[in-house]
Amino acid sequence: MTRLIVHVDMDAFYASIEIRDQPDLAAFPVAVIATARRGAVMTANYVARRFGVRSAMPVHVALQRCPDLVLIPQRMEVYRAVSVQLQEVCSRYTDLVEPLALDEAYLDVTQQSRTLIDAEQLARAIQTDILTETRLTSSAGVSVNKFLAKLASGLHKPSGLTVIPPEEVNTLLARLAIEDFYGIGPVIAGKLRAQGIQTGAQLRSQSLAGLQAVLGAGKLAPRLYGLARGVDERAVEAHREAQSVGVERTFDQDLTTREALLAELPGITAEVVARLTQRGYMGRTVVVKLRYADWRPVTRRHTWTQPLTTAEELTEAAAGLLSPELSVEQGVRLLGVSVVNLSRQETSQL
Repeated sequence: MTRLIVHVDMDAFYASIEIRDQPDLAAFPVAVIATARRGAVMTANYVARRFGVRSAMPVHVALQRCPDLVLIPQRMEVYRAVSVQLQEVCSRYTDLVEPLALDEAYLDVTQQSRTLIDAEQLARAIQTDILTETRLTSSAGVSVNKFLAKLASGLHKPSGLTVIPPEEVNTLLARLAIEDFYGIGPVIAGKLRAQGIQTGAQLRSQSLAGLQAVLGAGKLAPRLYGLARGVDERAVEAHREAQSVGVERTFDQDLTTREALLAELPGITAEVVARLTQRGYMGRTVVVKLRYADWRPVTRRHTWTQPLTTAEELTEAAAGLLSPELSVEQGVRLLGVSVVNLSRQETSQL
């Protein structure tokens, strides 16, 4: 049986809630921030995005791009309450709902819909319910698997509803940039572009063996081989929980001193905290990952008795794992910080 999947994604979620509650801000560029002014942007409204302000961007960079940016401290308890409303709406239409963070969800509506047209009508009803009950807009995508549904929901934001039928998949994917494919971040994109693979059409032209030669023998090459052909076998998993939250940064030039690595930590940990806060998690185990110039990885971790609750604490913990005896003279191309051993936040702590 062909799956019918809906992906619902709230539009500029945190910022939209703040503008809903403060309508006078509607015409201004607005960003919700995780901590103080030295923290990171959690969400920016569409006015701010026209200036290049993006989620996870350091606040000082956002202010450089948009000096008139209105900064609003996060109100996580309010966002979680609205997220509960979102999940309640989705759960009226199917039991197979997989939340992603607070502001989006996959729905498997195969049992409720016989055709993509049925699923489209169901998605439109969900959008209407969300708008009526939260006074917030959402975008939705409808297709035959999770990858295509999520791709569809992002094509016509805000307030969009897009259907990708099977007969249009190859044409659509062919003209996508490779960064638009699930699982391709800056590092992987760099490897592919170095081989002349820049579009979905060029990605699809590669054999599985050719992709494995570029990306290694792990799971990534087979997954991208399938996605380039519109194939995604992942099922919608109800009550899915995150296992870790982290950020990795690859440097244009290798860093060769501990001091240089320490200088990069605050920006990375601020982004980790922003993601933890967005998803409603906290954690006790910190993992620091280095990748040397020759691609050798090194990992250090430590578990604390209590969850780390601020960016400053996370920075201090990660700095401790970058001990002076850790050799970096040969050059470090990548630095990553992750938090594992996660638990749900009962109150807004980050």
